[in-house]
Amino acid sequence: MDLKPTKPLSGFIELTPLQQRCFDECAARMQRVLRVAGFSHLDLPAIERAEVLTDKDNWDEIETQMFLFQKGDTKMGLRYDGTVGLSRYVAGNLNSLVFPFRAYQFARNYRGERPQRGRYREFYQMDLDIMGINSLSTNYDAEIVATLSRVYESVAEFIGPTVVRVGNRKFWNAMFDYLNLDDMQRRNAFVLIDKKDKIKDFEDGLIELIGTDAARAINAVFDNGYHSFAGKSADLDFAISELDNFIELLNAMGVKNAKIDLGIMRGHAYYTGVVFEFFLEKFPELGAIGGGGRYEDLASKFSKTKIIGVGAAVGFSRLMVALMDENKIDLSKFEQPIDVAVLCMGDKQVVYSMSVLGALRAAGIATVAYLDADKKFKNQIEYADKINAKYSAIIGEEEMQSNLVALKNMNTGEQNKMPVADVIKIVQGE
Repeated sequence: MDLKPTKPLSGFIELTPLQQRCFDECAARMQRVLRVAGFSHLDLPAIERAEVLTDKDNWDEIETQMFLFQKGDTKMGLRYDGTVGLSRYVAGNLNSLVFPFRAYQFARNYRGERPQRGRYREFYQMDLDIMGINSLSTNYDAEIVATLSRVYESVAEFIGPTVVRVGNRKFWNAMFDYLNLDDMQRRNAFVLIDKKDKIKDFEDGLIELIGTDAARAINAVFDNGYHSFAGKSADLDFAISELDNFIELLNAMGVKNAKIDLGIMRGHAYYTGVVFEFFLEKFPELGAIGGGGRYEDLASKFSKTKIIGVGAAVGFSRLMVALMDENKIDLSKFEQPIDVAVLCMGDKQVVYSMSVLGALRAAGIATVAYLDADKKFKNQIEYADKINAKYSAIIGEEEMQSNLVALKNMNTGEQNKMPVADVIKIVQGE
């Protein structure tokens, strides 16, 4: 019989146990920050109705981007991000939620795109959002940025420090009004500004699309700073003041790694105000590791109630896998997940060994037992060494009769007999 393949499908991630321990620890730390900040955890369905996921009726146009299928008369699909499910959830629970409502998701998402470096078909993403009805203070934009900054700080020992770059769509809308650009010119300018760092001849590209004077004015924003347009229009003055106040508020919230970068656009239609992206100081080549902004109408296709939100997403799998694949995370902290290996020297000692195992686990000590009691001591101690146990609790006839344990330090080789209570004290003192 031919053996079936053991490799996962392309675009699907499998980690080693060592990598997974780091992955899980970072996820737990990040979520702890969000809970402390008052965000409720939502665990929404991975499968949604196709009509919820897309407004398009022609599946041929979208099947390459989404995993879609049909059961009976119902067309369904796997979620591709957290926003759609959140929109449906909030719209369906308006009367039972307290607004401003803050929520986070940490879930697998699925995209049917072509797999490549940093882009997967299945991946974990962390979303955090604050939503209001009809209005939502821009102070919440700063809180989202400050909270996400603390999220990254919680795992800084693994990923290093971050910087956040802040843009503002209101500034550009005011700028385009000042320059009298038409709708097509605005769209073209947005696209070029969004790709500014990837374009060699940025100003020449602008000149071709919107004219020389407008192109030079936009380029002056980057060369001379946004304050150079103070006094040009009331809308520009308002946007400039909003940017200054936003940075001041971030500083008050303890965010010292933020700077204004009006090249940050975050898409061309979705966001309506402040936008931001986080980058790793040590590994800027990874690009943005998370970001978000304000959206003025979260759930218009689910409810007539106007729901305004500000949110962010962390490409968790992309961040962690990229760093681990390039050995940029020190995983040594996770090399010894087992505190004690209980080694049973014979069948007669199994019952006593189980009582020792239970006592250690009850004390919160990570413990495993080697229960092939007929195996030689050499096999058992080699097992303890291979799983990187910090200690071995060796139990033979003499230990059982005296109600003791022979505790061996696997790093130093030192071995002493003692009661289980003393074993617990020594291990917990590590």
